[in-house]
Amino acid sequence: MKTLVVFDFDHTVVDDNSDTWVIRCLPDQALPDSLRNSYRKGYWTEFMGRVMNYIGDQEVSPDSVRSVMETIPFTAGMTELLSFISEHKSAVDCIVISDSNTIFIDWILHAAGVQSAIDRVFTNPAEFDERGRMEVRCYHSHDCARCPVNLCKKTVLEVYLSEQSQGGVEYQRMFYVGDGGNDLCPTSCLRGHDVVMPRKGYTLEKLLAKLEGQEDKTSSLRARVIAWSSGSEILEELKASMQSS
Repeated sequence: MKTLVVFDFDHTVVDDNSDTWVIRCLPDQALPDSLRNSYRKGYWTEFMGRVMNYIGDQEVSPDSVRSVMETIPFTAGMTELLSFISEHKSAVDCIVISDSNTIFIDWILHAAGVQSAIDRVFTNPAEFDERGRMEVRCYHSHDCARCPVNLCKKTVLEVYLSEQSQGGVEYQRMFYVGDGGNDLCPTSCLRGHDVVMPRKGYTLEKLLAKLEGQEDKTSSLRARVIAWSSGSEILEELKASMQSS
C-alpha cells in the first residue's frame, strides 16, 4: 500500500502567494485602488480574473507573466522533498489542491524541474484567450458553507480517494501539508494514523490547535498534528513513515 502526500501550493510549496506575485509583472508593480478594492470575501477567483484582465490591458505579454512567475521562491527544503517523492513514485502518490490556477502552478513546477513528483493538480482552470489575456475559472461548485465558493478541498480529496479506491488503490497513510484556513476542511477526511502538517505560525496551525483543545471530543480531527517550518522536516516524517511500514 502506498503513501499519499497532499500539498497546498501557496505559502506551502512556494514561499509566497502566486496570485499576488504576478503583480510584479506590471510596470509599477501595483494595482489601481479601484481594482484592489473590488475584492469580495470568498470570491477571490473572480477577483483574479479581473486582475489578469487588467494585466492584459497593460499589454504585458504571456511570456513576461511567465518570466515573473518563474522567479517565485520555493519554501526551504521543498524542492528536495519533491525530488525525493519523484524518486519514490512506486511508494508515494502526490497531489496538489490549490486555490491558485493551472497555468501558474504548471509554470512554477516546470521551472524548478519538480513536476514529475506531482500526479494530479486540482486547482482553478486557466487559459490564455486569443488576445493573450489569461482567463481563470472556478474549479467547481459545492455545498460547503465553510469554504470559498470556487473550491472545497475536502470535496476534492474525498472524490480523489473514492476514484483511487475504485481503481484498487488504498493508502496506508496520508500526509496533508498546508498553511491556510481553507486547508482545515479536508483534515476531517484524515484517519487516526494519518498526519496533518500545518506550517508553523500560519492560520492552519492555529485552527488545528483550537480543534485539539476541544475536550468534548466533538472535533472532527482524528489525524496526528505535526507542525513544520521547512520541507526537510516533512521529508524526515515521510522517510520515517515509509521505513516503519
